Amino acid sequence: MRVLVTGGAGFIGSHIVDLLVAADHEVVVLDCLHPAAHRSIPDDLDPRVDYHWNDVKDLGAVVSLTRGVDAVCHQAAMVGLGVDFGDVTDYVAENDLGTATLLRALHDGAWSGRLVLASSMVVYGEGISRCDQHGVVRPPPRDADALKIGQFEPTCPHCGRALVPVSVPEDSYPDPRNVYAATKLHQEHLCNAFAREHSGVAVTALRYHNVYGPRMPRNTPYAGVASIFRSALERGESPQVYEDGGQLRDFIHVRDIARANFLALTNDATPGGTYNIATGMPRTVLDMAEALARAFGPGVLQPTVTGAWRPGDVRHVFASTDRAADHLGFRAEISFSDGMQEFATAALRS
Repeated sequence: MRVLVTGGAGFIGSHIVDLLVAADHEVVVLDCLHPAAHRSIPDDLDPRVDYHWNDVKDLGAVVSLTRGVDAVCHQAAMVGLGVDFGDVTDYVAENDLGTATLLRALHDGAWSGRLVLASSMVVYGEGISRCDQHGVVRPPPRDADALKIGQFEPTCPHCGRALVPVSVPEDSYPDPRNVYAATKLHQEHLCNAFAREHSGVAVTALRYHNVYGPRMPRNTPYAGVASIFRSALERGESPQVYEDGGQLRDFIHVRDIARANFLALTNDATPGGTYNIATGMPRTVLDMAEALARAFGPGVLQPTVTGAWRPGDVRHVFASTDRAADHLGFRAEISFSDGMQEFATAALRS
């Protein structure tokens, strides 16, 4: 099978490429080496892969590279919350226009096949919770005045009672609460619209949860929280944990993410649709910071709980993994403790 992987030199994309090459698939990579993720061409590229340093927004380049491919794995994107709302044009250009350009190229080439999209749990916004009186509810956007005085836990929108967070299934309605989240949901909408209008196209959207692991970009405003904490520990600094550290997330190793993509790309029996890709075992952000500090060994500075908060952050979001297990055949294999132990010394991208 010939597979185009956009963003295939990046953090997640490179691990997907590794699995495809190991299984003797022919791989073409399109990557613009975006400065938010790369300072230079990575030095660990596989010579068996056909690399092209082009932008996914370059229609001519994408048209050429999509010819003759059997499947497309679309990983190219700007990730993270960024610096502030001033990043909005970059996020929309890289994520939405980039996806639209890819789909236009596939349309122009009368392409059919399997399209796998890197989506994200951020499309859900705040996760769902259970109220003793009102059952399952979706908390409203968080109140800045409450956050300023350290009231971080959302309450029932109907009665104001305390809530218990529960796992989010794929059919929970999306409610993106920051720019990055809005662009990821729009990517899903564009790909699904393309599939509806083109016979022979199957779209699989994989909603990644918090990914960490080797080749993660180092500390930038666009890096994941695990990388930010890891970079602080390397500098001999205490990881700065926002709020009270009690935010629940699902931390999943990049090799598990790559394996989910491999399954979606190579199993023709897998139905298209949307899948949460997570471990099913949520942890707090403070849990993660402490586990990483322990993995660094004795003598390192322990995490500092700052009470600070960011607009656009949500309190709790973690996933139901039943659909991915039942239909994709995917279950995460790398444990939290083993993954953090490895990540403490894994090579990162500069």
